[in-house]
Amino acid sequence: MVPILRYGVDDMNRVFSRTQLDNSEYIDTVNAIIAEVRKRGDEALFEYALKFDKQDINAQNILVSQEEIDRAYSLVDKELIESIRKAKASILAYHSRQRDKFANEFFSSGSNGKSKLGWIYRPLSRVGLYIPGGKASYPSTVLMTALPAKAAGVGEIVVTTPNINNPAILVACKECGIDKIYKVGGAQAIASMAYGTQSIPRVDLIAGPGNVFVTLAKKQVFGHVAIDMIAGPSEILVIADDSANPVLLAGDLLSQAEHDEQAASILVTTSERIAKEVDKELARQTALLSRKAIIEKSLATNGTIIVAKDMEEAIAIADKVAPEHLEVCAKSADKIALKLTNAGAIFVGNYSPEPLGDYFAGPSHVLPTSGSARYSSVLSVDTFMKKISYIEYDKDDLMSIGDDVIRLAQSEGFTAHANTIQLRKNK
Repeated sequence: MVPILRYGVDDMNRVFSRTQLDNSEYIDTVNAIIAEVRKRGDEALFEYALKFDKQDINAQNILVSQEEIDRAYSLVDKELIESIRKAKASILAYHSRQRDKFANEFFSSGSNGKSKLGWIYRPLSRVGLYIPGGKASYPSTVLMTALPAKAAGVGEIVVTTPNINNPAILVACKECGIDKIYKVGGAQAIASMAYGTQSIPRVDLIAGPGNVFVTLAKKQVFGHVAIDMIAGPSEILVIADDSANPVLLAGDLLSQAEHDEQAASILVTTSERIAKEVDKELARQTALLSRKAIIEKSLATNGTIIVAKDMEEAIAIADKVAPEHLEVCAKSADKIALKLTNAGAIFVGNYSPEPLGDYFAGPSHVLPTSGSARYSSVLSVDTFMKKISYIEYDKDDLMSIGDDVIRLAQSEGFTAHANTIQLRKNK
């Protein structure tokens, strides 16, 4: 069903050339939307909502009401609400432990120890979360973006989403203590949070995945506002040896293939037998799944099985791919995991499948994609914190190094910099 390649023999371009899709054809459209929202505010939002999302919104109904939230609770299965609450507890507990490391710190400095340096951590004041609609509904994305922000101590969290007809999203927002939910989607939602409109406040950071228009809009507004990351198509890489179960391996690969046609599902195995059996199992399981058409296109485009000569080679392949999700289903999986360098999240052992991370375990499922795990990290408490330097010099310490500062400033032609130090020396 998917090609079986041998590393070092076959062309690996199918795997290693993954990058963000070329979306240049949409840039002009996105720029026009951003410009209109920036210029006309709510008026442009209402027009685009009607045009793109077929939603008739205005200043009176753009904000989700308590009545709408109450109705959502009446429509969502009680067991699902309980599962949302359990997942919330797990995710919040994980990120609360992260928050504990953000302690202000100060230490003595200078020749006499009377000066003080350090750093101060502060949470962002207001963040905006984008919760997508499209081919699937993601109440889990509410949990995975809002709860790290809550754990960080963010002052205000707002949500924009075109998917208000899904009551589970509204329930998840309420359970996470979201301050305001706006019925806006697409590039126009990103622009509204980046610049502010009459109804939607400007935020400090925008987080959350979206379609091509949302992704490009986040790129365009970066600098006016912070963003979490640029998310591409979902992906999974599974490392497996001869001890792994091909039925489970195929199931794990398919869990990502069903996201969309551009999702990547890659198996790297040291076993020829596993490679062949997984390929057969992919076909068998796909025929039974509800999103069969999407899965078949995804596997045809980006599905790959690679046979490595040994585990060291498998690790090297995984690090080169730098996948969003990386599963290790092999003997000594925990030891193999610690040798890996590039991944958004690592799932260790046969009982840690990727969907566990999508919904419940604790770490956010908003992860770097398209090889960006080489240099970027999972959305976390860190995303919603900022570090401020603290500098407090004693007079004697400043006098002792004043000439050095003056000399460095003058070497760069900044005489005013040098002067402000000299003024203190003269005094």
